[in-house]
Parts: sequence; structure tokens; C-alpha cells
Amino acid sequence: MTGLVDWATGRARMIIAFVVLSLGVGTTAFLTLPKEGEPDIQIPALSVTVVFPGISAEDSERLLIRPLEAELQDIDGIKTMSSTAAENYAGVFMEFEFGWDKTATLAEVRDKVDQAQSEFPEGYEEPLIDEINFSEFPILVVALSGDLSERTLLREAKELQDRLEALPAVLEAELAGDREEMLEVLIDPLKLEAYNVTASELINVVVNNNQLIAAGEVRTGDGAFSVKIPSSFDAPQDVYDLPVKVNGDRTVTLGDLAEIRLTFDDAEGTARFNGDKTIALQVVKRKGFNIIDTVAEIRESVAAAQAAWPEDLQQAVQVDFSMDESINVRNMVNQLQGSVLTAIALVMVVVLGALGTRSALLVGFAIPTSFLLCFAFLALMDVAISNMVMFGLILAVGMLVDGAIVVVEYADKRIQSGIGPMRAYGEAAKRMFWPIVASTATTLCAFLPMLFWPGVPGEFMSMLPITLIFVLSASLVVALIYLPVIGGVAGRLSRALGHISDTLRRLPWPLRAGLFAGATLLAWTGAMQALNPAYLPGLVAPGAAGMMAMLPGMAIMLGGLMAMSVTLGALTIHRKPRRIRAGYRRTLFGRFIALIAGNPVMPLVTIGAVSAGVVITFMTYAENNLGTEFFVETETERAIAYVRARGNLSLEEKDALVREAEARVMAVPGVDAVFAFAGNGGLNQNNGGATAPLDTIGQIQIELADWETRRKGDLIVQDILADIRRIPGIQADLLEQARGPAQGKPVDLRLKSNDWQALQEAAASMRARFDRTPGLTDVEDTRPLPGIDWQIDVDVEQAGRYGANVAAVGAMVQLVTRGLILDTMRIDSSDDEIDIRVRFPEAERVLSTLDALKVRTENGLVPLSNFITRTPVPKLAQINRVDQSRYFDVKADVAPGLLKLSDAAGAPLAMARPLADGAEGGSLTLPGGDGAELVALLGGTTRAVLERALAEGGVGTTVVNANERIAAFTDWLEAEQPLPAQVSYEWAGDTEEQAESQAFLSKAFIGALGLMFVILLAQFNSFYNAVLVLLAVVLSTTGVLVGMMVMNQPFSVIMTGTGIVALAGIVVNNNIVLIDTYQDYARHMPRREAIIRTAEDRIRPVLLTTITTMAGLTPMMFGISLDFFAGGYTIDAPSALWWKQLATAVVFGLGIATLLTLVFTPSLLALRYWAAAGAYGTARGLAAVLLGQRSRVARDIALGRATRHLRGPLILWGETPDLPTAPFEAPAPAPAPIPARIEPETRDSDTPPAPTPLRAAE
Repeated sequence: MTGLVDWATGRARMIIAFVVLSLGVGTTAFLTLPKEGEPDIQIPALSVTVVFPGISAEDSERLLIRPLEAELQDIDGIKTMSSTAAENYAGVFMEFEFGWDKTATLAEVRDKVDQAQSEFPEGYEEPLIDEINFSEFPILVVALSGDLSERTLLREAKELQDRLEALPAVLEAELAGDREEMLEVLIDPLKLEAYNVTASELINVVVNNNQLIAAGEVRTGDGAFSVKIPSSFDAPQDVYDLPVKVNGDRTVTLGDLAEIRLTFDDAEGTARFNGDKTIALQVVKRKGFNIIDTVAEIRESVAAAQAAWPEDLQQAVQVDFSMDESINVRNMVNQLQGSVLTAIALVMVVVLGALGTRSALLVGFAIPTSFLLCFAFLALMDVAISNMVMFGLILAVGMLVDGAIVVVEYADKRIQSGIGPMRAYGEAAKRMFWPIVASTATTLCAFLPMLFWPGVPGEFMSMLPITLIFVLSASLVVALIYLPVIGGVAGRLSRALGHISDTLRRLPWPLRAGLFAGATLLAWTGAMQALNPAYLPGLVAPGAAGMMAMLPGMAIMLGGLMAMSVTLGALTIHRKPRRIRAGYRRTLFGRFIALIAGNPVMPLVTIGAVSAGVVITFMTYAENNLGTEFFVETETERAIAYVRARGNLSLEEKDALVREAEARVMAVPGVDAVFAFAGNGGLNQNNGGATAPLDTIGQIQIELADWETRRKGDLIVQDILADIRRIPGIQADLLEQARGPAQGKPVDLRLKSNDWQALQEAAASMRARFDRTPGLTDVEDTRPLPGIDWQIDVDVEQAGRYGANVAAVGAMVQLVTRGLILDTMRIDSSDDEIDIRVRFPEAERVLSTLDALKVRTENGLVPLSNFITRTPVPKLAQINRVDQSRYFDVKADVAPGLLKLSDAAGAPLAMARPLADGAEGGSLTLPGGDGAELVALLGGTTRAVLERALAEGGVGTTVVNANERIAAFTDWLEAEQPLPAQVSYEWAGDTEEQAESQAFLSKAFIGALGLMFVILLAQFNSFYNAVLVLLAVVLSTTGVLVGMMVMNQPFSVIMTGTGIVALAGIVVNNNIVLIDTYQDYARHMPRREAIIRTAEDRIRPVLLTTITTMAGLTPMMFGISLDFFAGGYTIDAPSALWWKQLATAVVFGLGIATLLTLVFTPSLLALRYWAAAGAYGTARGLAAVLLGQRSRVARDIALGRATRHLRGPLILWGETPDLPTAPFEAPAPAPAPIPARIEPETRDSDTPPAPTPLRAAE
């Protein structure tokens, strides 16, 4: 495989062409790839929705849900199936395993639904089958408001909807806050009775006269003529003139019986934007389009539509934009780009200080080249640039230069020995080929298992390992193929530039400094021009875009960099070379390692000290951690306030309460925009699977101002919630719309049973327990709300005597309720079909009307009251089912900032709230001296017992979070068994995903270690060395725990867990470099000396690669991002908060593991050496005893003792540089033979009796 390096260096021009091509393709890919805020997650789930007007929840379950479940349960790959039966509605939600065949599954679901439809009763609407996709949430909401009629506002909204949906990037623009149009036929019950007309006659008359008749054509000898029979309704007058009954010579039309008007459906909700009545357009973009460009195009289209309106309409209609995702995406891209550039700058500073200008530029060449190759790979996969991709680049900045640093550092040594640049870089790439391949492969092994992460969290995080795999693979190509050629060419070029520098050195020093400043300004100007083609007006040709627009700036920057190199060389002051002293002198670190490896005791002491530190760290973290969380807490930018109230409230009463809450929300500082919906309705937002409480009467969707201009989001939402809860008669819950895979309230207990009574009793009992449990807030459950329904029973036998039937009775009842749909029609003002609905006037739509209604029978008109009865029954508005069993959920949030105090045995004592930093007082003094307020006593503990326990010590503290509360509640459920036998329970919501993610990450960690062990075994052919390398993973985990304690962070299952798995692949690289060098040295020098020389020679590249990785992630660990374009910086931006825990895990884990590895690995190598030497010495001693004093072994031992203190030669071990063979390179100075120098000195007594033979000089 190393022949690839020779092949590349022998075809330098072709490789340079490939480099240029890679840069061009990668730049084009970066500019054209779509930019997204979050990854586009394809959820393997389908929903089936059936609308059935007028059906009750119980009938919906019996007649719709059960037939659907019976058919759908046999579909292959189904994971869970949940159903909802409600008034007018039935829905089934199916979740499948990831990796499903969506097309085949969708086809199978359609077939099963078609089969279930055969069992549905008449009256249902066609079932809808929908997919679940995160990318189909709105990216922008356009709100139209103003003091004008509803019909005018709706007309303009629909015209704007058509205009926006015509844009190529827009998938749909759904309306919110609108009402459907209908043709209302208000019929007087007295006229209906007087004209002896039944509801079925009305339906038949309308349906029979509202048909499209294809009459065909008439063909004659004169030609063909089409025959047209206009028969479908297209205007209200057509319905008005419709004949219903003929009485003698008089025709009774529908207009004689009823008042007919074009109106809207009954309002089921109200909508307002910032206090004004509104209709909102929720714009969804198509997949594959850039969200920033799409929003800009939408805004331009809306502005163009506004400009075409009449002037009075422009003044009357207010158009506002809200929930703009492009702002978040642009901020995220800018902040993460700043983080990437900050990481690159810090890495370059470190490399520049360690290796010098030329080497730093060569290492710096690896960063953009690897990034651009990664973008090319992403473009091939049609993957958008999201926050996961950007952080993958940040995480990779420090890792991708590792190979380049090792190659450049080794090549520099060879160049200093007199070898030409091209050959030096070629030899460096070949010498380090397998170590770099092995280290990169082990790093990739840590990320490969993450590609199989199941569930929504796995899909959400999937682009992180993909990005890292692409970047690190690209860095491998750059380090081993591109860099040797570029380094060789740059070496020759540097010689030519060096001659120019020597010429310029004759100029006065101030003039040379001025030339350097000018070159720096030229390079900076070129960089700005490349990033912003409009930086220098007139330089870019009109119409140029993309790569063509960047070329002038790149050319200027390249020229400036070359000028900087020349002028910097001219500024260099050459010092007189120091006197060369013969002999070998150890470095300070070499002396320290010699102290450890110099005797058999110190390796044991060092290993014991490191092991004790690891154990102490784990024990300390167990007592001083902040608990575990599923995802990370981020800055709140949007929220939904659910306004809750109970009672039979009208829409007007609901709207009044929501309006008062809306006014209080708008008065809170930091709130930017407010959508308020009373009754039904709301924007289609990504709520992470959370649902509104059953007693919700309205919701207020809130968008906060830009995070840099306001307080912390959690403080604002606390004020909002407190203000709403001050309104008498209502309660409020607030859902923070967190980004990421978290869903709903974190504590979600699901109770399942088909015994309805037992299920209700269990839910009531658990709800009461939740209410009493300290630390739980905003408790809710999904039991039916108290209320009544009116059940109308038809005495079938009695009705049969009169010749009536249930259908006739039902039709008359519908006239009293929501109305009877006669048919549909199309009108010019609407693109959709509208219903023709007949019903009684509003004053007659009351239950008492039923007592006076009469139905026509064979015996004439008979009162309905003769064979119907009205009975109030408990209201059952919704039935929830999962896996074909009914269930109730009991949910709660967790109060922040609480601690649970426990005694030495782990028994809970109390719950307390620590005081804020700097606050004094408090009713309790916690272990450690901090004050706290007592919240609740637990487990029967008294105040005196608690104070005595705190005084005596031994009280432990645990952070109260969702995981802690779930664990405590589970222990209580298992111990007390409070649920009836026929009721089962499970934890739903985040708990399911968290358990699945924890199990996967554990398996991924073990799998990554297994893959790395195989690679290391192939690399070193030694079980001991392979295990030794993997011990660094334990040290890195220790560093992660230290980092969480120092940075005061909880353990995030997703982010910290990902960091630990990623570290497993990163930290082993240092050990690979150390052991590979040790094996090389051990071939021609004593092993103890090889250990010391390995530590001395490899400390610089090991520290350099570690510091570069840490430097790249340190700004992200502190949430710092520099803006290189507009200037300034940000701290703890919302996008930066996502990655603080992952960055902390990598920085602390890698830093501490590296420091320990530099001592721990030599100690383990020395331990094996001394164990072998001890075993060898013991064996010789036994042989001498057994064979006697005259044996050869005994004489050798005696001779060794006698000559131990004699002075002998000191051997200076060194690696022999190869002599140059290429004709175009200058000959190197003749190397000294090995041994390099022998001086009279005391013989090294620690050298083993049988040293390894010397390697022959090349």
C-alpha cells in the first residue's frame, strides 16, 4: 500500500491537478448545498384518519377503530400502533422499525384500509393516509390581519396562497384561522310540517338535480355536435329555484321552504395575531431547497402581491411575517461557521508555534481541503448542510490535522538531515503510512456503530458520524497522497522564495517590515474578496456567481500569502549557530520517564497512582453529579401557552378568557410575536410529540425576540406562566418548543387495560399520587373530562307501529343539531367544493324543538316524542388505545433546581431547593455549607431527624430530574403494587427513547472497542500492546467525569454519551503513535532505552495533535463563537448550547487521557520489560542453584557481579538517516555509524543481559 505514495510523488503534476479539482468541486458543493437548521428526519410512521360527521367516541371505537386495528395489526415491521376514537373522528397511528420499505409498507397499509372500509357504516369520508416528516413543518408564517370583512380577508389570503404555492420551492401554504364556505339552507320547521316534506325528500331532490350529465354528441352528415345538459349547481339561485313538491298547479321550491344564503361553517375557534383578527398562511418548503433562499423568495413574492393591491386594500390589510426558520438557520450557520473558523485559527496558531511557518501552512492546507472533499461527498449523497454537519466539522478540525502533523513533523526531521523535500515527504508518508491508517481507522471505528443508532435520536444524530467519516477519510487522502506532493513542491518553491528573501534582506529593516505589512494587507484583502465578491467594487465581472466570483479574491489571497512568505523570510534575523556538543542529553521529560522505567518499582507505583486516581474520580462523581438528562437544555425561542378551564363554555366565553391571557403575554418584555387561538385551531408546529391537555380552551403560540436583545428565555416563560395563572378561573401549562428529539412532558406514566372501570380507578389513584409527589409540577391526565351528553333512544318497536324508522328520526334530529348535508356544489368564488347544509334556524336548534317535531309516517304526521326518549349520560369525548388496549396517561413536568437529601443507606429524607449563588440564609445547611430552603420531608422524616442527620454528616444529595423521579416512582410501584391486577403500566415519552439510546450507546461502545481491538491486533501483532492501547479509553472516561464536575454539567444521554463513544476512537491515536515508535526503536536498541526514547521523540507530536483537537473544541465548550465577517463575538448562542456537553466530554477526556497516557503507557511497557527481566533472572538463578556453582550459568552470574562497577563504554543509540539516492537532491552529510559514539563511561547497569541486536546501517 505504501507504493501509493511513490506513485503519487512520481506524478506530481497529476496530483496537483486533482487537488485543484477537489477544491473547485468542494467549493461548488458548499455554495449549492441546501442549508437547514435541523436534520431532515424521515420518521418511519404512518397515520390513518377517518372523518365521520356526527359519530360518537364509543361508536367510533366500535365501528371504525376496531376494524382498522384488526386489519393493520398483521403488517410486517410494525413497532407500535396507537388509536384515538373521538367525536366525528377516528385515527390510527403506526410506528415502524427504522429501515422500513416505505413504498411497500404504504401500499400494504392502503390495501388493509380498503379491506377495513367494507365494515364501516355509511356516512364516513374517505380515509386519509399521511406520512410523518420533520421537514413538512412551516418555515414561515405569513399573517394577514386588518379591520375588514372575513370574506375579503379570506379572498386575499387564498389568492396569496395560490401565488406562494406556485413557487418551485414551496410545497404548500396551508391556511390557519379560516372557515370553510357553505350554502346554508335554513328551513322553518312549521313550513316543513305544513308542506308535508321529509328530510329524505330534500336529499333526493337536491342529489337528483345536482349531477353532471355527459350527454355525448350527435353525428350527422353535416358534422358532429356535442350535446350539453347544464345540471350541476354553480350558484345559490340554482338551489333556491329547485322544485321540491308539486301541489296541484303550484310548484313548491326550496326557496319557499327555506332561507338560502352563502356563508361560512359555524365558528369552532378564533384566531388573532398580536391582538388583531388574522388568517395565517403556513408555508412549507419542498425537500432539497435552501431554506434561506426560499424564505427570501417568499418575502419577495408577498411584497409583489401587496404592490398589486389597490391602495385602500394596502392600507387596510396588515401583512406580518413570523416563525421565520431562516433567521434561526442563518444565525446557526453564521455562528457555527464562526466556530469552525475560530477552531481553525486556534489550531493554526498551535501548529505555527510548534512547527514553524512552512510546516504550519502545509498542515493548514489539510483543513480546507478535507472540508471541501467532505462537501463533495455530501453533495453526492444529496445531504443538506445542517447543524449536525457543521458541528461534525468543528469536531473534526483538531482530528483531521493529526495525520498531516505526523507527516510534516517527520519530514522536517529528514529535511534537517540533508534530504531533499520531495524525498523527505515521500519517506515520511511511507514511514507513517500504517500508523496513520491505523489511527484513522480506529477513530472511524468509534463512529461506524453510530450509523445504526435506532429511533428518532439516531436519525437526529446520524449526520454527525457520516460527516466525521467523510472528513476523516478525506484527511487520510490529503495526508498520505496530497501532502507529500504539495510538501515537495512547496519545498522547492520555498527555496526559490528563499533566494528572493536573501535579496530583499539587503534592504533596510524598516522597509522590509513595511513590505511585510503590505503583503499581509494584500492577503487579507484577497480573503475578504473571496468570501464577499462585492468587497472590491468592479473586480468581479457582472453576472459572475459561485466559484467564478470567488476566483479574483482567491488569486489575490494566494499572491498575498506568497508575498508574506518572502517578506517574512527577509525579516528573519539569522543568529550565530550554537556550538555543537558531542554526546546525548536527555530531555526533562526523558529524565522523568527514565526515573519511572529505570527500576522495577516505579512502574508499579505509577500504575497504582493512575489507577487510584481513576477509582477516586468515579467515586467522587457518583456522589457529586448533577444527574442524567436525555438531551440538552437549550435557549427557549418559542413556546406554547395552553389556557385551561373546565365547564360547558361557549366559544365567546373561551375567547374572552384567551383574549385576557393574550394581553398579559404581549405585555411581558422579550415577547416578539403572539398567535392566539380560542377553541379549536392553531399553527402546525413541531411540538416533539406533545399534545394539548384535554381541558384546553385555547392556546397562545409565542415567539420571543432575538436572544441577544432579551433576558434568558426560561425567565421570560416563567413570567408568562405566572401572569396567566393570576387570571381567575383558568389554569395554564407552558410547552417550550425545544429543538431536538425530546418529546412532551418528561414524566409520562401510561396505564393500560380493557377493564374500563379498573382503568379509571387506577388513573385517579396515580393522578392523586402524582399530585402528592414533591418535585412534580403541571400534572395532567387523559381521563375524560366531567360533562354530559344527551343520548336519544329510539323505541324501534313503537316506531315500527307508526311506520317510522331510525333513519327518518336521525335525519330530523340532525336538523336540530349541526344540520343535514344535502350535497356539494362548486361556485366561482371558491376553488373547492362547498357543502349544501340544511338545518333549522338558530333559535330552533335547541333540544326542546325535538318535543314539537313531527315525522311523516303511513299514519300521517306523528310527534317524535311518541317513540324517542332523551337521557343525559356521562360525556366521553375521546378514547385512546395502544396495541388494541385502552389507556390513560398521567403526565408531569419536573420542578427545576431541587435536591433530594438521602441518608447513608440511601433512604430519602427531604427535598430542598438550594439558594442562588451569593444568597444568604436558608432553613437548611447542605453538605458543603451551602444554604437551602426545605421543600418537603420524605418517608416520614421529621424536621429534627433531618437536622440531626445533617449535623452528623453522611447525608447525600441527588439532583431531582425526570430520571430520578421516574426511578423513585418505579420503586414505589414495584414495592407497593398499588395497581389492580388487570391494569399494566409503562413509562412513555422520552423514557422509551432514552432507554433505547442508552442501550444502543453501550453496545456501540463495546462494538467500537471490538473493532479497534481487531485493527490494533493487525497493526501490532501483540495482544498486550492492543490491550494497552485500549486502556486509554478508561482514562478518557475519567476525564469526561472530571469535565462534567468542573463545568457543572449533567450527563446527557445523547450528547455526553456520543462524546464518550467518539473519544474511544480519538484517544487511542496517541497510544498507537507511542507503541508504533517503541516497536521500531526496540528492533535496534535495548527495550528500556526504547521506552525512554519513544517518550522523548513522540511527546511533541502527541501533545501537538492533542492540543489541536482541544483547541478546536475549547471555544465551543465555553459557547464562544467569533464573527470573522461582521466582527464581534457571541457567547452561549442557542446553537452553541447544543454542543457544550459533547465538546466538554472531548476536551477534558482527551486532555486528561493524554497526560495520563504519556506516563501510563511507558509504565506498562516498563512493567512488561521488568517482568521479563525478572523472570529471566529468576530462571538463571534457579538454573545456577540446580546445576551447581561450576555450571556456566553460575559462572556468568559471578562474572556479572564482579564487573558491575567497572567503567565501560556509553552507547549513544540513534536512528540512522538514509543516504540520498535521487540525482536531483544534494547529498546529505555522512552519518555516523551506529553506535554513533563510544565514550569511556560507567556501563549502564540496567541494560538486560541479552540486548536486542543493533539494526544495520543503511
